[in-house]
Amino acid sequence: MRLPQLDHTTLEGDQLALYEDMKAGIHKNFAGFTAIDSKDDLIGPWNPWLTFPQFGGPVWKLVLALGDNPVLPKPIREIGILVTGAHFHSAYELYAHILVAKLRGLSDAKVRTISSGNRPPDLTYEEGLAYDFAFALVNGGIVPEILYQEAEQAFGRAGTAEFIYLVGLYCMVSTTLNGFKVPLPEEEDL
Repeated sequence: MRLPQLDHTTLEGDQLALYEDMKAGIHKNFAGFTAIDSKDDLIGPWNPWLTFPQFGGPVWKLVLALGDNPVLPKPIREIGILVTGAHFHSAYELYAHILVAKLRGLSDAKVRTISSGNRPPDLTYEEGLAYDFAFALVNGGIVPEILYQEAEQAFGRAGTAEFIYLVGLYCMVSTTLNGFKVPLPEEEDL
């Protein structure tokens, strides 16, 4: 990793407040994967965000905003996150959301196929929309009008906006993880 692992017992001020908020949020919203190590320190994207709280604080607020009262079904959200993680080859992101996607009802075959960068042949209509929309977003350019209109019909205007911001957030998460070369948790044998 390109940043030192922060020891939470040495944090003060803004970093300490952000640590406490992140730790509480992780316990509440991020079950199924390791985000806090055995020393109670934050790992994954949280360590870089905590290292640079002037950037990590606003990103954390977006994480919370997208997690509070989501409109989209959880499997649809996970498809967007997996497509994004696969696009960026973000190891920690894929580690975490492969586990979460399975907990949220996606089959092993769908998760495996999406995380390898491919489109499963057996997606439902809404799952296919999510895959195609996320794929279009992470590959650049304007989302095709027909795809945008179908997403609005299926997910509503608020759901479509949520999906766009969700994919954007996980682009940032993936680039944070890749830029700082954040490793997988030590105990994981992937």
